[in-house]
Amino acid sequence: MERHTDAETGAEADGVADGGTDEATSETVRQILETVADLAPTVRDALPGRRQKSATENPSGETPMAADVYADELFEERLGALSGVGEYASEERESVVARGEGLSVAVDPLDGSSNLKSNNTMGTIVGVYDAPLPARGENLVAAAYVLYGPITTLVAAVGGEVTEYVVDDGELEAVRENVRLPEDPGVYGFGGRVPDWPDAFEAYAREVESDDSLKLRYGGAMIGDINQVLTYGGVFAYPALNSAPNGKLRLQFEGTPIGYIMECAGGASTDGERSLMTVEPTELHQRVPVYVGNTELVERLESALTA
Repeated sequence: MERHTDAETGAEADGVADGGTDEATSETVRQILETVADLAPTVRDALPGRRQKSATENPSGETPMAADVYADELFEERLGALSGVGEYASEERESVVARGEGLSVAVDPLDGSSNLKSNNTMGTIVGVYDAPLPARGENLVAAAYVLYGPITTLVAAVGGEVTEYVVDDGELEAVRENVRLPEDPGVYGFGGRVPDWPDAFEAYAREVESDDSLKLRYGGAMIGDINQVLTYGGVFAYPALNSAPNGKLRLQFEGTPIGYIMECAGGASTDGERSLMTVEPTELHQRVPVYVGNTELVERLESALTA
């Protein structure tokens, strides 16, 4: 499996790693990540009063929570106002919002919002593309996610390097630089109903489960599960299902940004056949099977699915 990430390592600039191919791109990426961090406390503080479902339906046919709609409006207003942002898109909007010339930002405003009712982990995912949306993962210049856990953190991949920040009152404080997946993986998390798993994936899952060195970590919010893998090493999958051959996750908003972060951290991503970075997008809300984590585990999974 070939990895598809930028080999450059960015220098530090005002608390956020510099990762663009030119000064203007680098500055816009910095502004995007700092804007997301600035908004994170506002999003978090708004959650208690927005735990009910909204009166709308998103483009995927789901009824979002009121918090999803609120977070989307907030990110669109603030990110769209940046002079270097040309497009804004999110899971909650039917189409791309044109804002002028510049980079394209794809946002999952509140990943795992169904966890609001049970007060469990959720997050925000951001992909920054140097191409009109929908765009290939190879066009990413940065990707990040905010984790609203006991601590609010932001993990960003910029210039081929992954950094973890604590978000303190909207400010970024780097706590781990050049984050790499641990060589000895420790966790796994697989989504979808087990009876709906294809035989090849179920066989792989049973093999993983039989490994005493790996522990199950699955919480129903992708970002929480991804952060476990990034911290402890391992593998995450929301597979193709018998009832949904393209899985559940969206390529533009979840698949490629998370795949990019994992590949920049020394791991791998695949849709079952190829790196998520090379999957050709055909529509904005396209779904894709997502398998990410330590390279050996992902390559073994890919071999099992393509045998």
